[in-house]
Amino acid sequence: MEKQTIFDAVQQIFRDNFDDDTLVLTRETCADDIEDWDSLEQINLLTAIEKKFSLKFKLEDVRGLKNVGDLLDLIERMAG
Repeated sequence: MEKQTIFDAVQQIFRDNFDDDTLVLTRETCADDIEDWDSLEQINLLTAIEKKFSLKFKLEDVRGLKNVGDLLDLIERMAG
């Protein structure tokens, strides 16, 4: 799967979950950058991403994620 395809899908998931069609992600975007991004929203995001890409994250997969770039890299590795 192409990096841009993954990025576009993840950005749309973020826009849907945060109900903000103007939200623009970068690889450096982190929870501190989005006001409503809390632990519950993290679970909602990961669940939506799992569903979109037919993945199943393990706790150790997501525990060390620092930003959107780390998340994109994880999706790319898992989606192959």
